Amino acid sequence: MPARVPKTSEFRAPAGHRRGGRPRTATAAGRIYAELRAELVSLQRRPGDPILEAEIAISYGVSRTPVREAILRLADEGLIEIFPQSGIFVSRIPLASLPEAIIIRRSLEETTTRMASGRASASQILGLHAIIERQREADRAGDREAFHQADEAFHAAIADIAGHPGIWKLILQVKIHVDRFRQLTLPQRGRMAEVIAEHEAIMSAIEARDPAAAGAAMARHLERLLADICATRHNNPEFFDQPN
Repeated sequence: MPARVPKTSEFRAPAGHRRGGRPRTATAAGRIYAELRAELVSLQRRPGDPILEAEIAISYGVSRTPVREAILRLADEGLIEIFPQSGIFVSRIPLASLPEAIIIRRSLEETTTRMASGRASASQILGLHAIIERQREADRAGDREAFHQADEAFHAAIADIAGHPGIWKLILQVKIHVDRFRQLTLPQRGRMAEVIAEHEAIMSAIEARDPAAAGAAMARHLERLLADICATRHNNPEFFDQPN
């Protein structure tokens, strides 16, 4: 007797799963993690603000399980702090770790910028021009978020031109608290225009195929962050931890 072939309707994914075998909880946790992370890095959620699991679960229409998974990932990155008896709170920016992160980023990006200056095609140069134009538009509109996104695209593009996009992925992990700190520098009068000028210097050196000048321009651009730390902390003490 031939084997019975089940009807299509009888093939059902296990509860909690979607087609492709990926658990819905994992998908939800990833989305919650990504969106919360963006809110934390942009300082939309300020240091010291409480993180309420139940409130987040309701807003996403999920159980607390994916919310807890996302929160644990964010805690591992140092973006939130969990106090068993008190609650969950947005962490303050760790002042002591900023110089090291900036130095690591500067070293890596100085290298990729040197490499990009010897590899950039005409279309890639045009791409850098277009990104800087997006920054000018964001500056004129006073749109700090759009400016930051274009800034990220500029640096990522240079790593891609260098042929090592994985280096940018590594930098993203290193600079997470630097990004939070940078959100406090952009509102300074004229700061976005200064960043644009620094990017133009980097781009011009890449276009001129001058590795030494390109690397030096990138190093100067990122070293500016080191110089900004003390003043930014003085003007925004509530955003930073208080070292002993």
